[in-house]
Amino acid sequence: MDLKNKRAAKWKHHHFWVSFCHACQGLKTAWKEERNLRFHSAMTALVILAALIFKVTVIEWLWLGLSIALVLVCELINTAIENVVDLVVGTQSNKLAKKAKDIASGAVLIASLFSLVVGLTIFLPYLWHVFFS
Repeated sequence: MDLKNKRAAKWKHHHFWVSFCHACQGLKTAWKEERNLRFHSAMTALVILAALIFKVTVIEWLWLGLSIALVLVCELINTAIENVVDLVVGTQSNKLAKKAKDIASGAVLIASLFSLVVGLTIFLPYLWHVFFS
């Protein structure tokens, strides 16, 4: 490692535990400040409860887990993008800032719609069996 890289690396945390604690703090902050993250988390709890009640298959659990993780990760990335844009732009109106925020929100929307389709695909047959069999 040359001298330039040694200097640049000094600000980084060299211990896994420190990085892990920062990541947990980020999740805690997002939970406290982001209403949409709390909403998606509540929906996650309902989906998990329904999956336990209906005793879904392992493959169905994998699809549910994938779709849930996708939504939550997109929501966290959207939050990070919104915060960085706000940091750079401040309170002034900016077309590019709006565009960046809208695109990030669009990613959450797509992930949420994908998750809805996965949930309907998995749970509709179970619900059909309960109500019409």
